[in-house]
Amino acid sequence: MSGPRLVLVGPMGVGKSTVGRLLAERLDAGYRDTDDDIVAAEGREISEIFVDEGEEHFRALEKAAVASALTEHRGVLALGGGAVLDADTRALLAPHPVVYLSMDVEEAVRRTGLNVARPLLAVNPRKQWRELMEARRHLYEEVATAVVTTDGRTPEEVAQAALDALELKKA
Repeated sequence: MSGPRLVLVGPMGVGKSTVGRLLAERLDAGYRDTDDDIVAAEGREISEIFVDEGEEHFRALEKAAVASALTEHRGVLALGGGAVLDADTRALLAPHPVVYLSMDVEEAVRRTGLNVARPLLAVNPRKQWRELMEARRHLYEEVATAVVTTDGRTPEEVAQAALDALELKKA
């Protein structure tokens, strides 16, 4: 199968970027993040896209970025927290090894705080994160080949758990 060695999904702040880079290093593979792809292509931050064009426009950009990355990238791929909202994206993920990095609300609040760079958590982070997870958890689980809990674990421990869950080794 062509495509990424593994794809990381999960909520904002769960550590997809940190864990993704560690996984890429351990698998001797490249690392790519679709949020970074969007920022590079648009020349502005995601929060600016949300404010200037709205969530619907951002989701269209995200859908295209994920579709491209799934065909072009062969290493470790991290998706934005809301990428799984799109049914076409979920279908594209089906043949790929996908790890859902999960965490509980207290851990999420500790990690994301009141970060204004996260437009969907701008007002009441704890309440909004809970609502986002209620809407998304089943979608993360639907696309996941494996679920790895990040609560109380170091990024290195999470990366090892992901490798173990998928039984992946260096190519």
